[in-house]
Amino acid sequence: MELYARARQLVEEFGGQRYRFGSGALMAAAPWAREFGRKALVVGNRRHLEPVFDLIIFQLQQLGVEVAGGEPIPGAGANTPAPDVARIRDAICEHNPDVVIAVGGGSTIDGVKAAAAWSVLGGELAGYFGTGEVSKALKASGREMLPLIAVQTAAGSGAHLTKYANVTFPDAGQKKLMVDEALVPARAVFDYSVTKTVPVNVSLDGALDGMSHLLEVFFGVGEAARDRAAELVEAGLPLILRAAPRLVADPSDNQVREELGLATDLGAYAIMIGGTNGPHLTSFSLVNLASHGRACAILGPYYAAFFAPAITTQLQLVGEILARHGHLEPAGLGLTGRELGLAVAEGMLSFLKSLGYPTSLGELPGFDSAYIEQALQAAADPQLAMKLQNMPIPFTPEDIETYMRPLLEAAVRGDLGLVPH
Repeated sequence: MELYARARQLVEEFGGQRYRFGSGALMAAAPWAREFGRKALVVGNRRHLEPVFDLIIFQLQQLGVEVAGGEPIPGAGANTPAPDVARIRDAICEHNPDVVIAVGGGSTIDGVKAAAAWSVLGGELAGYFGTGEVSKALKASGREMLPLIAVQTAAGSGAHLTKYANVTFPDAGQKKLMVDEALVPARAVFDYSVTKTVPVNVSLDGALDGMSHLLEVFFGVGEAARDRAAELVEAGLPLILRAAPRLVADPSDNQVREELGLATDLGAYAIMIGGTNGPHLTSFSLVNLASHGRACAILGPYYAAFFAPAITTQLQLVGEILARHGHLEPAGLGLTGRELGLAVAEGMLSFLKSLGYPTSLGELPGFDSAYIEQALQAAADPQLAMKLQNMPIPFTPEDIETYMRPLLEAAVRGDLGLVPH
């Protein structure tokens, strides 16, 4: 089956009746809101998205749904700062809507997920980080999650389809994560053409985040879900490799925007059947240094080289795809173990170079060794333990100093030969 058609089929399978994507998808948001009640709180940053907000608000009014407060409230800033989550939570508590409509990229959607849970459950936000804590609190209290409709406007995070909510604590420069099925939006829409308003560099960062979702899950997922993870990589990775360079050439190309939207939706599918691991874990400590997608993309090759002895089969597939797109010499496909891992890692770095991206942490403006110390400390946080456990070679906290420190030093210097083995 042709790549594009297969990607659409997989996204349809994943999203089911709760998801509308592609041209005209925005028309579903208001009717879905009406199904949940007569009062909707609309959350999002209107800049560059006026037509999207105008359409949704007009339709809500036509259907007799009150817009709480009379107009949308601002969404979250980049990386979902905790103060923005608190502000959105306060607005939910003030207006008591039947449904919340989050319009924006991953930062706003994550912020609304976290704020909605917090508004229902009360207490301290810190108590809901980790895995399953929201559902546990809902069950104990007998309460239900506030319905959320996610209107995605940027390809990358997959926040509109997934159980994750990332929140950053600015003073600490550290991101924390909620993982909970209760956070999956009740409905989601994504008209991929809307992403034409997103700057090229942000769009590329999003594409690389989607690529990281696909690869990290494929490398770390258990045997039961590995075949499906491979299908997602086979459809999603080539779309990213072929569309990203075309995006640079023509940011207004609708087909490119749709291919990247589909590919990153497949990344969302991946992180619902498995979890991300090393690159995402480390990126959570780099929020003041680089965008999330950029940090994950730089770290990915170094973690892949380290994991190589445990993921030979996965690396062979990824290597074949990279070779088809000119980022790996065919001779590299005959290698095994660490040598194969190094070859595939070089191919991943080749793709970054083709986009004009840095290939080491040391190249990032403002980098200093304090970021590495913070990342190593954060890796031992029990609320991020799922990332250690998701690794193809699972880490214990005791392994952090032995293996993660030299791995990150390799990523700082841009030297794959320094990756431990």
